[in-house]
Amino acid sequence: MARESRSKTKMFVLDTNVLIHDPTALLNFEEHDVVIPMTVLEELDALKTGKQAVAADCRQAIRSIDKLLGDATPKQIEQGVPILRGEHDEPRGTLSILMASDKQQNHHLPDSLNDNRIINMLADLQTRRRDQSIILVSKDINMRLKARGFGVEAEDYQTDQLVDDINLLPSGYHHHPGSFWDPIAKVETIQRAGLTEHLLPREGDLADYNLNEFILDDQGFVGRINEVEEDRLVLADFSQDDLMRQQVWGLTPRDIYQAMALQLLMDPEIHLVNLTGSAGSGKTILALAAAIEMTVASKRYKRIIATRSTQGLDEDIGFLPGTEAEKMEPWLGAIVDNLEALHEDDENMHSSVDYILSKVPLHFKSLNYIRGRSFQHSMIIIDECQNLTPHQIKTIITRAGNGSKVVCLGNLSQIDTAYLSPLSSGLTYMTERFKGFRHGGHIHLQGVPRSALAEYAEAHL
Repeated sequence: MARESRSKTKMFVLDTNVLIHDPTALLNFEEHDVVIPMTVLEELDALKTGKQAVAADCRQAIRSIDKLLGDATPKQIEQGVPILRGEHDEPRGTLSILMASDKQQNHHLPDSLNDNRIINMLADLQTRRRDQSIILVSKDINMRLKARGFGVEAEDYQTDQLVDDINLLPSGYHHHPGSFWDPIAKVETIQRAGLTEHLLPREGDLADYNLNEFILDDQGFVGRINEVEEDRLVLADFSQDDLMRQQVWGLTPRDIYQAMALQLLMDPEIHLVNLTGSAGSGKTILALAAAIEMTVASKRYKRIIATRSTQGLDEDIGFLPGTEAEKMEPWLGAIVDNLEALHEDDENMHSSVDYILSKVPLHFKSLNYIRGRSFQHSMIIIDECQNLTPHQIKTIITRAGNGSKVVCLGNLSQIDTAYLSPLSSGLTYMTERFKGFRHGGHIHLQGVPRSALAEYAEAHL
């Protein structure tokens, strides 16, 4: 590459956690050069075996590197192989493998840690490529700090980060103080299939509203946006009293936010429901009640698939005794807890729960065994979605077959995965990506109805 051209492009050196977070990250640096240190390939190789989600991501990353390098010679790999993103696209940027230099600079970090070896390699590369900006890309905050302290530029991988502030995420509803109708100059109301709908001009604040979002005001009006056209919105009119009187497997909503969530959960035209909120806001019990109602009573679905993402699950499940369902039981205790809560007023709660478990086709599945499968006519409940990467959440949601519904539950303030933050979580990514999906809905639940103690702790601890 000519000196002038090289100075205009940057060289991005990828850490292992970036390729695990997004195995296709190699393609996301436009015209710039991408470098994979040999230490990263060794770490991928060490993590690629097994059925864990991480192992599958490592294998996919290795296949992506192999595909891009093709039959390039060692000399070509050292110089950089042009990255081809599609059959008809012009190559942009290059991919190369970085080896440690035999002539290491005097000032270097101890080589006892892989992170240090990578930083040393970058520092040495900087001395040889002074005409090009070299940047370490890592999801590890501490590694970025060490690199910067050692004189190496470093940044987070943010290609799949869609919002800059978690408060910008849609909540699934818009609250209007006073009356929603006061500023509306023109409205057309029609009756369609027993439902009252309002046709409103799409202007002002209404121009930014999305499909299946709710509108509520202080006067008791509740509506849901059923259609978004270029110049107008179609708003379905719901009675707040009717929403609050919903009863799903004996469960009635405690507030209007739970009522809106139940409305989405019970709507057969909504195939993806995303419920977020703090601990105790009712995410799991609402999803479980709706799932049992639609599986046992209306028989809309043939079975319920319950799974969750939790830190340590990938490693620990293999050491637990028993079948897959027995292995998953300790991790899915929240499902059983909520079953007990649904039947706490029964004469014999434990007998009721045992009866439900024997009659309801409820299957506990590990995320490791969901890959590659397709679930038809199933209600799929995925708990703790905040611990999933955007790539993982895509892998899971694409498992939904014909006639299936996916319910994603999560709390962005309780992320347990080391390399994820509220902004980079797959739950955030999915919420933003699906906000215009005709068959999807999202509700951020408010309050902590679990108990007065839980509510006080959530606010003061």
